[in-house]
Amino acid sequence: MSLYTKLIGLAFALLLLAGSLQAQKPNITNAKLQELSANAGLKPAIAEISSKAAGPVWIGYRIPAKAKERTMCCWESGRDNDNGKCCLGCRMDSEHGGSFSGTASNCAPPEPVPYAFVFLKYEAAKPAKARVFSKDCPLDFGGLPLYWLEGVKPEQSVELLASFAAINPSDEADHGDRISHQAVFAIALHDVSAADASLRTLIQPNQPLRLRENAAFWLGVERGKSGLDILRETVKSDSDERFREKTTFAISQSKEPEALQELIGMAHNDASPRVRGQAIFWLAQKAGRKEAGEISAAIENDPDTQVKKKAVFALSQIHDGEGVPLLINVAKSNKNPAVRKQAFFWLGQSKDPRALNFLEEILTK
Repeated sequence: MSLYTKLIGLAFALLLLAGSLQAQKPNITNAKLQELSANAGLKPAIAEISSKAAGPVWIGYRIPAKAKERTMCCWESGRDNDNGKCCLGCRMDSEHGGSFSGTASNCAPPEPVPYAFVFLKYEAAKPAKARVFSKDCPLDFGGLPLYWLEGVKPEQSVELLASFAAINPSDEADHGDRISHQAVFAIALHDVSAADASLRTLIQPNQPLRLRENAAFWLGVERGKSGLDILRETVKSDSDERFREKTTFAISQSKEPEALQELIGMAHNDASPRVRGQAIFWLAQKAGRKEAGEISAAIENDPDTQVKKKAVFALSQIHDGEGVPLLINVAKSNKNPAVRKQAFFWLGQSKDPRALNFLEEILTK
């Protein structure tokens, strides 16, 4: 191969790379945009930008993320445009950021992309907001400066965001769009092992409860098997029943096959009636025949009447009426009067013909 041919091939490869990088940038409008390199480190780059800013400033960069079919945009972008097919976009100072499961608009790329965008707002050289968006969300910066950083190492991003997670972590504070809440979400999206290590730290007992709950939720939703393993390990050794109770929901959100078995284990074995009852409730939301059997077993065998009553309610929540025959059996044969009464109550709330026939039969005897 001649030198000329090699040079042509190299030039073509560079063009393809440049085009690929350009395609991996967000849809930005109304911003005073500057592009900079973060090759010398993310924190130094941000420190230099924020310290020199005369007013509020946004800093954005790309992170590796699992290629999933989803939109991360603003709640108001759920409204359709005139064609009824495309999200309207997001004003960066809006408080209505959100994540949607599945494709929320036809503006999404034809195939899921393996990246997302993190944006940090600084005011007076201090972090004020952290937000995460997907490629299909148009972003309006309201005329503010935006510094777009290339070459950000994902591990450095995780480290920075972990420092944000501790900002205003009060249990009483509304965490809807608070910077710590969004920072934990952003950490969970990073497709690197450093994200697991960071979330493992944030879930430890020495952290504020609300922060722990948030980290647990995203471990269940975003981190797959490694996230479930961390939750399982933490729950087994954690003495805070409030945290274990909340973690049942996080485990229920995991798509891993072992998640249901973990919930069943908590429903049977946790020392706290509150935790057992909550595990039973979330089992019902995912229940098939096997899980329905586990819930019935709790009604029969759990020593706590309140747990039994929660299990009866859980049977009433099973989809497609699978719980109705089990409720009828409880109403007929359970030895605990309070449990039988609960079964009758939930059968009375059901519109299932089997429940109505059973109640008519009882009332007309």
